[in-house]
Amino acid sequence: MAGSYDDRDGKIWMDGKLVEWRDAKVHVLTHALHYASSVFEGERCYNGKIFKGVEHSQRLRKSAELLDMEVPYTVEQIEEAKYAMLRANGWTDAYVRAVAWRASGEDMGVSAKRNPVRMAIAGWEWGAYYGDAKTKGAKIDIAKWKRPSPETIPVAAKAAGLYMICTMSKHAAEAKGCSDALFMDWRGYVAECTGANIFFAKDGEVHTPLADCFLDGITRRTVIAMLREKGVTVHERRILPEELEGFQQCWLTGTAAEVTPVGQIADYNFEVGALALDTAASYEKLVRA
Repeated sequence: MAGSYDDRDGKIWMDGKLVEWRDAKVHVLTHALHYASSVFEGERCYNGKIFKGVEHSQRLRKSAELLDMEVPYTVEQIEEAKYAMLRANGWTDAYVRAVAWRASGEDMGVSAKRNPVRMAIAGWEWGAYYGDAKTKGAKIDIAKWKRPSPETIPVAAKAAGLYMICTMSKHAAEAKGCSDALFMDWRGYVAECTGANIFFAKDGEVHTPLADCFLDGITRRTVIAMLREKGVTVHERRILPEELEGFQQCWLTGTAAEVTPVGQIADYNFEVGALALDTAASYEKLVRA
C-alpha cells in the first residue's frame, strides 16, 4: 500500500462499522482538531495476532479517562473491531492504529462536554520504523525541548497533544540526518525519544530512565521483563546526560520501533553489540511466538 494516507483502497472501522477508506472523514470543526482532545494506540499484528492487543485497548480507555473522555466501546468490542478491520483488508502482518476523539457537536470551545466521543481503527502494512538502523544502529539528535513535569500534563496518557514537541523535534533531527531525537525531562535527566523509550548497557547490565514523567511503554515493560527472565540486571533509574559517555550499547523500544539499536547520540558513539542485537532478536521471536 502506498500513496497519501487519505487516498487509499481498503477498509477502516469507524464508529461501529467498516467504511471505505476514503469515506473515513471528520468535520473541520471537530473538537480534537482544535483542542487536541484525542488519544490513540499504535499496535502491531504478527502472523494474524496483535501483540498485547488487550493491554493496548485497556490503555486507550485509560488515556481517554485521563483526558476526561469515555470511549464508548469496551475492551472486548475494541478487540473485535481491530480484528474485523484486519480481516476486511486481508492482513496478517500490519500496524494497527486505534484513535478516539471528541467530535464536533453542540460545543465549540475549550469545554466540550456535550460533544460525542468517536472512535476509529485503521491499519497499514509497515516495515522497520527506522529502516536499516535495525542492523546499523540509529543516529539520534538531542532535542531542544524537554519532557514537562507531570504537574503540567497527564503523562500516563497516550494523547495526541503530548506529541507536538515530538513532531518538531523529529523534523529538526531529520534535517541533521538523524533518525530521531532524545528528550531530557524538565529536571535535566534523560527521558525518551519522540516515539520510543531508550535503554543503555554497560558491563553487561542495562539502565533505562525511570518512567516518572513520560509514557511507560508496553514494549518497554515487555523488554524489561524479557531481560530479567534472561538474568540480565535492569536498573530503572534517573540518568544524567553526562552518563551517556560511559555507556557501551544503546537501543530504542516501541511498537513501531520494536527494538532498534542506536549507534550515535549527538557526539556519543555506541557499539551495535551482542546485547542489543540479542534483545532485538529475542523480541522478534517473542512477538511471533
